[in-house]
Amino acid sequence: MNPVRLGVLGFAHGHVGTYCDRWRQQPDLGVQLVAGWDHDEARVTEACKRHGLERASSPEKLLADGRVDAVAIGAETSRHADLVELAAAAGKAVILQKPIALTLAEADRIVAAVERHKVPFTLAWQMRADPHNLKARELVSEGRLGRIFMVRRRHCLSTQLWKDFDKSWHVQPALNRDIFADDASHAIDFVYWLLGMPLSATAEIGTALNPKIPNDNGIAVLRYPDGQLAEVSCTFVAVAGENTLEILGEKGMIVGNYGDGVSCMVPRPAGGIQLKWYLHETKQWTASDLPDIRGQGERIGGLAAPLAEFLHGRRPPVGTAREGRDVLKITLACLESAATGRRVTLGAAEDR
Repeated sequence: MNPVRLGVLGFAHGHVGTYCDRWRQQPDLGVQLVAGWDHDEARVTEACKRHGLERASSPEKLLADGRVDAVAIGAETSRHADLVELAAAAGKAVILQKPIALTLAEADRIVAAVERHKVPFTLAWQMRADPHNLKARELVSEGRLGRIFMVRRRHCLSTQLWKDFDKSWHVQPALNRDIFADDASHAIDFVYWLLGMPLSATAEIGTALNPKIPNDNGIAVLRYPDGQLAEVSCTFVAVAGENTLEILGEKGMIVGNYGDGVSCMVPRPAGGIQLKWYLHETKQWTASDLPDIRGQGERIGGLAAPLAEFLHGRRPPVGTAREGRDVLKITLACLESAATGRRVTLGAAEDR
């Protein structure tokens, strides 16, 4: 198997460094790291040294390198549209870190570039590669729970414990909007991946702790045409957790635990089960026999193999550009609802 030769456009988002670590440590995945670029001098110097990359002086120089087959884009969210347009025009396959963009107009530019140049493209959503999430989705799609009535997805961080996080690009509106738009997108994408596009969104989002980290606390309710409800609960000032997923259906229920960073980093009770489901017909709980995931870094790194398979054409995208646009539209509707105090209908929401 010939390796796919990869360049990295931006190391702002730490997840891309985790993928690079896995690709270096597991050459059997067939991804060869070639070159890297970042506008931040210190960041690109450290990353290229760590991963053994040649440093490119500009995105254009990296994309003109005939050795580069594909790129992973880990730059600040505000740079995504420009970099995807350059990469697509150069005919490179693209891995893009979430969220897709800051605005729907930027997301539209990404969709247009990918479709116009017909390049392979995927968003990097680790929840879609998590084996426990895949099992839960399989149970739903097989109809084991019958009609789904309610889904609850929790996703939390402990940003107040992270040194200087309030000075990072993650909390600068011009670069990344806010922490809810950034990280609640994981949970919103999970619900979208499971149930599709909702009819409307209602949300309460605010700042619980540090004014320099706006919108660190939020709950959104997504309503579906057939009456299904989904709750997205995201608190980014949490210090512990356990339950992260509940799916309630007419024939049973799925419960998932330890599915985010804070629930991975604290001690678990003896016999704690990561995924289980109850079926009315059997009158009993079944515990998944999948191996436990013991850290969020393991969960993030677990996306490296599916991304490699995508680059080799052995699997479809983890998430398409159009799906990324849909998730952004839902996220922006949640923010609009919180700002206006009203329910936002997705079909009628203004694209902006």
